[in-house]
Amino acid sequence: WFAFGASDVWTLFQSIAFDSSVWEMWGALLHGGRLVVVPQEVTRSPDRFRELLLSEGVTVLNQTPSAFRAFMQYDASQPAMGIVPLRYVIFAGEALDPASLRPWVERYGDCAPQLVNMYGITETTVHVTYRRIRREDIEPGARSMIGVPIPDLRVYLLDEAREPVPRGEAGEIYVGGPGVARGYLNRPELTAQRFVADPFGDGEGARMYRSGDLARQHANGDLEYLGRLDSQVKI
Repeated sequence: WFAFGASDVWTLFQSIAFDSSVWEMWGALLHGGRLVVVPQEVTRSPDRFRELLLSEGVTVLNQTPSAFRAFMQYDASQPAMGIVPLRYVIFAGEALDPASLRPWVERYGDCAPQLVNMYGITETTVHVTYRRIRREDIEPGARSMIGVPIPDLRVYLLDEAREPVPRGEAGEIYVGGPGVARGYLNRPELTAQRFVADPFGDGEGARMYRSGDLARQHANGDLEYLGRLDSQVKI
């Protein structure tokens, strides 16, 4: 989907304590690309970070929506970057409000760079779904669409009895497949609560992760993120 390669330049923007850093590091290095380590003070300075993007010729940028909003606001006060090597801006780590990207799309369009929303969970090795964002997705009142599962994972929308919900109805996101982690270190009770048997998977012993997130599937197969089913707050 991305056609990453040796000519790509990635930023290591996230802290290595944040799961998205795994994607940033190995996304670059496994494809022979170049990884630019962004100093912590630069990650908090939109003007210096913008200079780094231009000077290093970054092609793949991974951002949380909140971090990108700060960058986007500063960028709007500067001359447009024009033709830059940036190919992708990939969002993860928080729910994305597509309408917040309107100033960026109006300035740069939705093709160069492409904007991609990826729903992810630490317990499923970071990313779960993929969806390219297009101009029509940023209209006022646009829904938070997270797309379709990546190839090595399966997404189920299940009810309280862990039965599939009809298309169009809300269900809890469960994730199965090779990307699912083994469990929590030294937390067997929590592991048993969240990593449960996968009756839909292939082979004996298949497991799936219970996310606590709600979604519904549209007629075209796209998933719409609806929020949490509990009172968990992410800070």
